[in-house]
Parts: sequence; structure tokens; C-alpha cells
Amino acid sequence: MEIEALFLYIMEIIGTIAFAISGIRLAAYKHFDIFGAYTVGLVTAIGGGTLRDVLLNLPVFWLQTPVYLAVTAFSLIIVIVFRKVLVSHNRILFTFDAVGLALFVVIGMQKTLEAGYPMWGAIVMGTVTGSFGGVVRDILINEEPLFFRKDIYATACVAGGVIYWLIGFLDCSELFQQIACAITVISLRVCALKYNWALPVLSYDLRKKK
Repeated sequence: MEIEALFLYIMEIIGTIAFAISGIRLAAYKHFDIFGAYTVGLVTAIGGGTLRDVLLNLPVFWLQTPVYLAVTAFSLIIVIVFRKVLVSHNRILFTFDAVGLALFVVIGMQKTLEAGYPMWGAIVMGTVTGSFGGVVRDILINEEPLFFRKDIYATACVAGGVIYWLIGFLDCSELFQQIACAITVISLRVCALKYNWALPVLSYDLRKKK
């Protein structure tokens, strides 16, 4: 396996663990049973990649190997063992979610480009890969999806994709593009939390018409 392919695979495994833990952690907070928590974690980890592969007409990645099911089971064990720390601290959830988001954006973009699609399509698929699993997770636990709130979430995915694209003009290696993309996504998520960055809210007060 080439170095860049190995690096991408490692990122995918780390991203799967990060997203699975974020989903299982929220399920535990909502008092789901073990099977329910595992299901939420699995959907969080594979949801975005599944939609990406379906849209790109590619073999669904997690149906090719049981590794992702096993990795999610490993993530469940981590949450069970360290549940007091993971369930009670929101910053822990934020950390895992931000890491998973960043890595999955990179993976989504890379796989889209390898399939022969243009850069703008790669940015869209990177955003889908990074964020769709979280959308399904929030729906399953009966929460308003973070994707649709004013938080800098999907916007961070798009920004990371744009940075990936722009650095490509500098004739840098794909590895450098991937790292820059991931750092951009994580940095925006961290800054959004620290400085309360948010997108404008689209609202309309119907009471004004009365």
C-alpha cells in the first residue's frame, strides 16, 4: 500500500472511531441500551460515506470489509470503560466530533476526485461525507440536526474543501492538501466554539402580520 493510501486509510479508521464515539456518547446520554448505542454510533460513522458512495455509484465502503463494524464495537467498549469522562463532558464530544468531521471531509473529497469527478463535486461530497452521519445521529436521538443550526458545521466542511482546492494551485502534494483541509475544519470548529461564531439565522415573526 502506498504511503498516501495508507495515510488515508488510517485517517478513515481514526475518523470512524471519533464519529462512532460521538454517536455512542450521545446515545448513552439519552439512556439508550447497548445495542441502540452501537447502532447510533455505527450510523454516525458510516452514514456520510454510505450516501457518498451511493451518489457516486461506488461500492459501499463498509460492505467490503467488517473492519468498520469492528471499529464501532471497539468504540462502544471505549465509551463503556470511560463512560464517566466521556458522557459527562461536552468538550469531549466536541473534540471527537470535530476530528471525525475533518477527517471524513478529506476522505470524501479524495474518493470523489479518484472517481473522476470535478473539484466542486469533491467539495460537496466531502461535506456530505463529513456531516450526513451526524444528521442521522441527531435524528435518531430526537435532536435538531446540528447541520441545520446556526453553528459553523457544514460551513467548516466547505471551507476545508476550498482550502484543499486552493492549495492544489500551489503544486503541493496531496498529503499536504489533506492535512491543510483537516486543520481548517478543526480550526473553524474550535474558533466557532471559543468565539461563539455562528451564521445569521433566517427567521420571520408571523406575529408582526397580526
